[in-house]
Amino acid sequence: MENITRGGQFLVKETLAENIFTPEDFSEEQKMMRDSVKEFVDREIWPNKERFEKKDYALTEEVMRKAGELGFLGVAVPEAYGGLGMGFVSTMLTCDYISGATGSFSTAFGAHTGIGTMPITLYGNEEQKQKYVPKLASGEWFGAYCLTEPGAGSDANSGKTKAELTADGKAYKINGQKMWISNAGFCNLMIVFARIEDDKNITGFIVEYDHNNPNGITLGEEEHKLGIRASSTRQVFFNDTVVPVENMLAGRGEGFKIAMNALNVGRIKLAAACLDSQRRLITNSVKYANERIQFKTPIANFGAIRSKLAEMATNAYIGESASYRAAGDIEKRINARLADGNSHQDAELKGVEEFAIECSILKVAVSEDVQACSDEGIQIFGGMGFSEDTPMESAWRDARISRIYEGTNEINRMLSVGMLVKKAMKGHVDLLGPAMAVANELMGIPDFETPDYSELFAEEKALIAKLKKAFLMVAGSAVQKYGTELDQHQQLLMAASDMLIEIYMAESGILRTEKLAKSIGEEAAKVQIAMARLYLYHAVDIISQKGKEGIASFAEGDEQRMMLMGLRRFTKYDNMPNVVTLRETIAEKVIQENSYCF
Repeated sequence: MENITRGGQFLVKETLAENIFTPEDFSEEQKMMRDSVKEFVDREIWPNKERFEKKDYALTEEVMRKAGELGFLGVAVPEAYGGLGMGFVSTMLTCDYISGATGSFSTAFGAHTGIGTMPITLYGNEEQKQKYVPKLASGEWFGAYCLTEPGAGSDANSGKTKAELTADGKAYKINGQKMWISNAGFCNLMIVFARIEDDKNITGFIVEYDHNNPNGITLGEEEHKLGIRASSTRQVFFNDTVVPVENMLAGRGEGFKIAMNALNVGRIKLAAACLDSQRRLITNSVKYANERIQFKTPIANFGAIRSKLAEMATNAYIGESASYRAAGDIEKRINARLADGNSHQDAELKGVEEFAIECSILKVAVSEDVQACSDEGIQIFGGMGFSEDTPMESAWRDARISRIYEGTNEINRMLSVGMLVKKAMKGHVDLLGPAMAVANELMGIPDFETPDYSELFAEEKALIAKLKKAFLMVAGSAVQKYGTELDQHQQLLMAASDMLIEIYMAESGILRTEKLAKSIGEEAAKVQIAMARLYLYHAVDIISQKGKEGIASFAEGDEQRMMLMGLRRFTKYDNMPNVVTLRETIAEKVIQENSYCF
């Protein structure tokens, strides 16, 4: 297994284009899956958008049942428990394409297949899996996940819900209150987290919910929300709810671990769930721009609009590249563990946990891109974009939640750097060696020779290597300065995480495009090459800005001057790209095809 990439290693090891998974590598089976999911969405969801916006919860439930009948709810579930047992990439793919039309359905789907079913497949014992998973995989039952409480949000382990052993020792009685529970209105099973006595960590339970015999469970009214309006979201109250002892999930006090690992998978799936939404938004926007005539010409001919379309397409393409790169790495890791004789549960858990850093990076980057995409979509539609008659405003409202759930983007930013530092301390990723090498390089005399950039992406890859040095310089000095107290310097962590995020995203775009150009030729891949270059151009700017902010926060005098000089050196192009030409190349293609076409 040693030759397989570890999570976080992208920072200190060069990744070769041929070693990453890209959407161009989908198998025939995966393409068929993608097409059947798209067909399902175009038939069952897109034509009913208005009903979803009018809070038609029954419709959400009905479409979920249909998704279950087609096997879409069981893609990730092993065949032994009634699922399709497909690999991690196929799971991502299904989640991606089923989530593009409305956030209401996408939330119901994600809450059920991810945090509703997965904790049982990954942590349940054999009896629990046999009893519950087939019903969840088929859509006969729906799942919900009860973690958040009025006083326990980002600090998930601080929940007050109690589980008390009954006198006969056969059951637990659960008392407490949960809020923002997706699918609460139509679920048959809840994964509930509660504290036993004064345990340090919460414990997970599988709680059945029979609407005719509620067992002390009552629901609050449906919440009135900014977006995802037909996603059932309610408070759940437990009043002496009796749960048999055999329904404890994993062991006592292991709930926090279950919650955190379920969120890792949830995060990368959330990134996937923000991809097709962008493709559809771009396609709608470009169609409108081609039809809308102002000053006697389609607005698609105006540079200001073309610039927007180019940036929207670029972010979608890069988000897709990075999401499937990570999904491919996770699947390789899972398969290697299975080959070593690990159980499905262990392989899957450890495979995803290994790439928890990338999962957090993707959650942040792609959720922010979908918001920007829907915002620019409204702008291209002008006044019509603000109207409920076009799909833009609902997409904008639906996008907003993705920066909050599965851990806020602030929490995920701090986690990505925090986990990286922890990995370095454990010796899983050698950060300190490379950071020291960068420090020594700053003391040395810079190399003034002009390198040979004749090969495709030679300069871009050299620049990515320098951006990694910029991150190592800032993060390395910060760790030296603050050690274990680093997590108390949140603004510094946020700046460092933005550098980390941009490196991963930009590199993913370049590697995918290099692999593509090797297979279809540079001329055929020229638009994708322009997108990879355009994204990198922005990434360099962000890294320069965030690097300055970070350095200024902890260094002064000569040390500060030295590091700022290093930062300038590490964020400098030898040949600056013509950004306007790059955008024109991308916009021209999208406008010609009248859709997002990559």
